[in-house]
Amino acid sequence: MEKIVRKQDSTTRRKILAVTLAAIYIAATAQTAAGYTFNQVVPDVRQPVALSGGSACPVRAHQLTAASRIALRWSTALGTNPVSILTQNQTATGRLTEIEQVITQSLSVWTAVTGTTLQPATITPPVRIATQNACGSDGLNSICFDQADMAFTPGILAFTRVITSDALGEQLGASSAATQLGQILDADIYFDPSDAQVTFATPAALPASPKAYDLQSVLTHELGHFLGFSHSAIWSAMMYPYAPAPGTFNGTRPTSLQPDAPLGDDDRTGLRILYPDPADTVNVGTISGRILPANPLSLPLSPPGVTGIFGAHVVAVDQATGAVIAATIAGWSCAAPGPAQFDGTYQLDHLPIQRSYTVYAEPLDGVVSPAQITPAIATLCRNPATDLGWPPLQGCVVPAANTSFTTRSR
Repeated sequence: MEKIVRKQDSTTRRKILAVTLAAIYIAATAQTAAGYTFNQVVPDVRQPVALSGGSACPVRAHQLTAASRIALRWSTALGTNPVSILTQNQTATGRLTEIEQVITQSLSVWTAVTGTTLQPATITPPVRIATQNACGSDGLNSICFDQADMAFTPGILAFTRVITSDALGEQLGASSAATQLGQILDADIYFDPSDAQVTFATPAALPASPKAYDLQSVLTHELGHFLGFSHSAIWSAMMYPYAPAPGTFNGTRPTSLQPDAPLGDDDRTGLRILYPDPADTVNVGTISGRILPANPLSLPLSPPGVTGIFGAHVVAVDQATGAVIAATIAGWSCAAPGPAQFDGTYQLDHLPIQRSYTVYAEPLDGVVSPAQITPAIATLCRNPATDLGWPPLQGCVVPAANTSFTTRSR
């Protein structure tokens, strides 16, 4: 398997909207479990309280599901030199039908998770559009297979660009005005169309295409970003930042009996956190605590206010099965009016009850590094240096993730 040459996982901020870029990389060696994370945005407290809520505590990016259905379109413009999408059916109509089936089934993987408000009817059937450059900051969720972008640096197979609202009422192009903080106004998925060494194959074409990447695996991963996920350091999770090796696929193919089969348990737990179902009475457990250094003097002096280990991943493992059920970044908490406090706090939510768990913490010092979850940690703070006119009392600076600690249970 080829190692990544360059990592591309960055966050930039506009005056109003938070823009997150999350990519999937060429496969590398699998590592031990760590945890999944979410994209975050700090509300713009410079706006009136009626628009910002008055708190600088980070909120999770998410698609709106309560008031309307989520629309998604895909461009039928496909790369031909080189051919970027391989299908079993070679007719013009058959190719498009086969690709659309993969899109629909990949969406079904996420909407089949129990205990969430994300249901099959939540997302409208994907719409075809012939425009090549259909992806852009236009308020329309799009999938593009033949659109070049500067984000396609060596090692990048696909990426998702997400634009999130940090105040109520914000609107982007054709999007509806935001009715929730953290609402995703636009999410576009790009597949690399220009690298002669990179092709994607539908599940039907993959057995005859051993050098191609599995389209369904990559698309299901990118749809996780589309819904608000960042990356996971659990190698068996769908949100692990590396694609499966050419000619292979992640986990188990979806079936009619288990349409969410490709997901890991931590993917499912994460989705229940992003889109909780108030009627769910099974996945309601919580484990929380703090990770503190044995010697407080070992904490960084800059930025100030760091009172616990930041950047550790805390993992909950089912004692009976050994499966990772949930994991999260430890190190911060927030209470209104904010900002985030870097006190070592962690909280694992929406755990299945009536089970016993082993919980452990580990640093991100393997193949998955803090750089690959940057959108989830860099966006915990805003301050006058990064946002002109930001109130100093609600500003903070995110410390570097601690990757050199060892843990001891107490």
